[in-house]
Amino acid sequence: MEESMTILEAIKRDFGCGEVDIRTYSPLTLAYIGDAIYDLVIRTIVVERGNRSADKLHKKTVTYVNARVQARMIEALENDLTEEEAAVYHRGRNAKSYSAAKNASVIEYRKATGLEALCGYLYLQGHQERLLYLIRTAIEKINMTI
Repeated sequence: MEESMTILEAIKRDFGCGEVDIRTYSPLTLAYIGDAIYDLVIRTIVVERGNRSADKLHKKTVTYVNARVQARMIEALENDLTEEEAAVYHRGRNAKSYSAAKNASVIEYRKATGLEALCGYLYLQGHQERLLYLIRTAIEKINMTI
């Protein structure tokens, strides 16, 4: 029987990715991967809640995958973050992005970018349990149900 491994471990193994000091990554690089990871977590939850049309799945997903909600989530989490996590969030929030949100304020977009940077950081560090804990806690704190 094959030993269980995370998707990150499998990617590193199968594609020959070396070890990198994640702290050297730019906050926008962390946000780039964090956006995808956050989206994957939410999409997985939505799909696991029931087999629906792709349109209905998408509409449910975008209620969580948008800058306005992500800003609310990180606001709810700020007191739960470790010093290291808070530093990563602040680096992401303060990064100068060349894009903007379609339906959110600049402040909300920057907070969302910080959350995504934190998600990327935790994922690349292999701290999936902590990542999922923070997402679950944020969803509970802002009283949303998926």
